Amino acid sequence: MKEAIVTPNAPKAIGPYSQAIKANGFLFASGQIPLDPATGEVIAGDVTAQTERVMQNITGVLAAAGTSFAKVVKSTVYLKNIGDFAAMNEVYGKYVAAAGAVAPARSTIEIARLPKDVQVEIEVIALL
Repeated sequence: MKEAIVTPNAPKAIGPYSQAIKANGFLFASGQIPLDPATGEVIAGDVTAQTERVMQNITGVLAAAGTSFAKVVKSTVYLKNIGDFAAMNEVYGKYVAAAGAVAPARSTIEIARLPKDVQVEIEVIALL
């Protein structure tokens, strides 16, 4: 059995997918891009600002599912420019440290283009 997660604390899905799905004790969260949930618009700023918004969106999805970043077991980061790795990693690291848990497994991939031409997208898998 699976259950869709919907929250106003993250952007609405912009296609035929769910913000996240609960299934078999896991949460599979769709990739989050730096959209402001209130306006649906891409936030202005560099990769640091965009990563901060992405992490806030992920936190909203996790909370709506009854879990937290402390229970994230895997994340995948997509960067438009791998040269932004250090800046993204600094923001991402703050959320890992704040969770006070073992850092999740992670892959980081440079990709030619992301939805709405953003600089970063992050997806996670968490325990419930």
